[in-house]
Amino acid sequence: MTLLPEWHPQWGVLLAWPHAATDWRHMLPQADHTYTALGKAILDHEQLLVICRDPAHEAHVRERLHAAGARTQGLQCLHAPFNDTWARDFGPLVVERDGATLALDFIFNGWGNKFPSQDDNALTAQLPLRIDRKVVDMVLEGGSVESNGEGLLLTTEQCLLNPNRNPDMDRLAVERALADTLGAENVLWLRDGDLEGDDTDAHIDTLARFCDPQTIAYVQCTDSNDSHYPALQAMEQQLQALAERHRLSLVPLPMATAQYDADGQRLPATYANFLIINGAVLVPTYECATDEAALAALRGVFPERRVIGIPCRPLIEQHGSLHCVTMQLPEGVL
Repeated sequence: MTLLPEWHPQWGVLLAWPHAATDWRHMLPQADHTYTALGKAILDHEQLLVICRDPAHEAHVRERLHAAGARTQGLQCLHAPFNDTWARDFGPLVVERDGATLALDFIFNGWGNKFPSQDDNALTAQLPLRIDRKVVDMVLEGGSVESNGEGLLLTTEQCLLNPNRNPDMDRLAVERALADTLGAENVLWLRDGDLEGDDTDAHIDTLARFCDPQTIAYVQCTDSNDSHYPALQAMEQQLQALAERHRLSLVPLPMATAQYDADGQRLPATYANFLIINGAVLVPTYECATDEAALAALRGVFPERRVIGIPCRPLIEQHGSLHCVTMQLPEGVL
């Protein structure tokens, strides 16, 4: 059993598109702009499955993508209710077992019962999968785990050991469950590191990401005046120890220029929230001075893929970013 890494060949990507009955209603034009840019970039390289509210919503999505020049012959739409648009956390996790793929349907409880999640939790069961689906009686979000495809699983204590997820499971029980369901031979735990404005209890995909079996890109904070500095410095030291133990390479990504909402609250802008797709890497950008340095760092990691910046400033207003709203679907899943 192995959780397929993100660079495994993909059929395409799952998105749930914002509409007026979601939390995006007050900024729907801005959200539409980001989702359109994201959808077009995905369709340039592979297929796209969009969850829509109803036929009128689907028509809107198709019109937006067509107007942007997207390759809409690669677009599929599914009508279903959803609470929010964070497909990373309620979409299926696909594993390979005995040469076949299996879609695991974990419980999604709104990041520890912070938000309504009943419709989101029911979505994977409604996807037109071509592979078997297995329901797993454990709360787990896709953004909380990173696989290198060779038995290493990277995650954070703050999320997976949080009593708002699986209160009856201690560290050993969680590790056993990750071994049984995702094939984790070694769980690499990070004790420190989180971002202000993040509702997920320190999802790993906001902090540190496998780029290939031996390389981790991570958020580095070098400004001692930044409120994130102590925790991210501690996280960096933990990553260095893990890298030495498991013969991994580390690639630092800049801490994004601080972003704030209208009430002055810090937003979780992170370049670690990139998405690997067939032939490309889609990187969130925030219209700030650190964007180009982040793109340059990732071009060095992915020399054989196009590194494409996607304007994601609207997404962090809702406390997530590019990777959070997407879930890759490996070849053969649809």
